[in-house]
Amino acid sequence: MSADTTTPFFNPLDEGYMENPYPHFGEMREGDPAHFSLIDLWVLFKHDDVFRLLRDPAMSVMDDKIEIRDEERRAELIEAAGGEFERDTSMLNTDPPDHTRLRRLVSKAFTPAAIQALRPRIQELVDGALDTMAVNGGGDIVKELAFPLPFDVISEMLGMPDSDKDQIAEWSGTIVKSLDPMLAIEAFAEIRAASEAMNAHIDGVITWKRANPADDLLTALIQAEEDGDRLTPVELRDQVGLLFIAGHETTVNLIGTGIYELLRNPEQAALWRDNPELDVTAVDEMLRFVSPVQFSRRITLDAIEFQGKTIPKGMFVLAGLASSNHDPAKWGPTADDLDLRRAGAGQHLSFGSGAHYCLGASLAKLEASIAMGSFLRRFPEAIVDESGIEWNGRINLRGLEHLPVTV
Repeated sequence: MSADTTTPFFNPLDEGYMENPYPHFGEMREGDPAHFSLIDLWVLFKHDDVFRLLRDPAMSVMDDKIEIRDEERRAELIEAAGGEFERDTSMLNTDPPDHTRLRRLVSKAFTPAAIQALRPRIQELVDGALDTMAVNGGGDIVKELAFPLPFDVISEMLGMPDSDKDQIAEWSGTIVKSLDPMLAIEAFAEIRAASEAMNAHIDGVITWKRANPADDLLTALIQAEEDGDRLTPVELRDQVGLLFIAGHETTVNLIGTGIYELLRNPEQAALWRDNPELDVTAVDEMLRFVSPVQFSRRITLDAIEFQGKTIPKGMFVLAGLASSNHDPAKWGPTADDLDLRRAGAGQHLSFGSGAHYCLGASLAKLEASIAMGSFLRRFPEAIVDESGIEWNGRINLRGLEHLPVTV
């Protein structure tokens, strides 16, 4: 993994990284915590640096702020994409004041009371998936629980009509490659095609919903108004796309990888199983430990210094959320251990920090706590079929594609 004997280089394509990236993160924290990557971006690995970057209001999340100094490289990227991309106006890719306006309009659907009202429906969906596993003597955690649960919840919240779940999952899985800088470079055309197909699907759903309003999130977004402000048609489409994709992609990884890690740590699984009060707090330690989103991105609007190095203006910077969540400087000598009674586990950075803190954090935590807690109590003797485990191959939204278990 090292370019020489003193300075490591970040290589998420190295053998074994996908199964366990944390030793490599430790190497980077020790050897080059503010790292300039071979693909012309910076990566921060220490908790305090990541925290400072995420909370710095002078940072941007808009890719058009990146200054590609190599015009030949820029031309290659545009050609690979089949032309310039239409700018994404979702909250994830928008700076204030537009970000503030968009978040204010959307956040009305994510109040604590609104999320808690979903608890009975989430429990019902989880119980249904576990009933099927009980009848079959096991199943694939990802395909039968981790994916359908958040997908169905966000679909019902939005009031989406019945559609081809497998097709949407395929589009979504391709689109999120755009969050992996190393994968995106090679998959621009594929990402563009999936994005266009998803956008066309969402535009059709919005047209249908305008004619069929109901008591749901999509109708509320269509009607949303704050001080005379409304979402434009493109903004509406992009917020729905963000909610639909972000509303299930990351939670899939949290539930799937979380159950996998619990079954690999049977003493922790037993602790949660036997202590119902951990349903509220254990999910924060799971978020810290598995980090379903491994990195978050910012673009520098001015030069800034980390670890004695100056990052110039207009640079793409990856904040190592997963590395910061395992940094011994923050979490002590047990940083790489799963400890469901860990004090202060809620200080993890898995949902980011600052203005772009994940709007759906409380929903993800509720879904994951019910899914994992219910699974552990329903199937105390569950066993993982190690031969059938398959990782999804994503560097950023790292998770399992298949997790077969016998119950």
